[in-house]
Parts: sequence; C-alpha cells; structure tokens
Amino acid sequence: MTIMDLKTGESFIVKGVSLARETGKRLADMGFTRGVEGRLVRKALFGDPVQVSILGYHVSIRKAEATGVAIERVEASV
Repeated sequence: MTIMDLKTGESFIVKGVSLARETGKRLADMGFTRGVEGRLVRKALFGDPVQVSILGYHVSIRKAEATGVAIERVEASV
C-alpha cells in the first residue's frame, strides 16, 4: 500500500521508501523514514501533487514520489 491508496484525512505509518538516488534521500531527509506517522491532508484535482502532514509540518510531494512510499494505514480510534 502507498500514500496514493489513502483517502483524505487518513493516517499512516511509513514502512519504507522504494525510490532510488536523490529522490529517496530527499524524502528520507523530510521525515519519510520507517515508523514515522503521518496523515494525508489532501490530493490535488487530478491527484498530483498530494499534501502530507508528517513530523509536525505539511509537505507537498508528487504523485510519482507518493507511490514510492510504502505505508501501513492507521485505523482511526473512536
């Protein structure tokens, strides 16, 4: 499952980044590392880019980058 599989407002835990070279390193530097929790804030009209809340800040990433981040969905607690 990747970030693109989520609906707006759903939370996730990062399992890993499968992007190589500079893109993968840049995402890791922004906080997309194993075990970090985040939330999908919104997707643009055609799904590109997506806005993610992670480590207390909002970041917009391309659809191609979002599909390279393996995640586990966090179920909402009531």
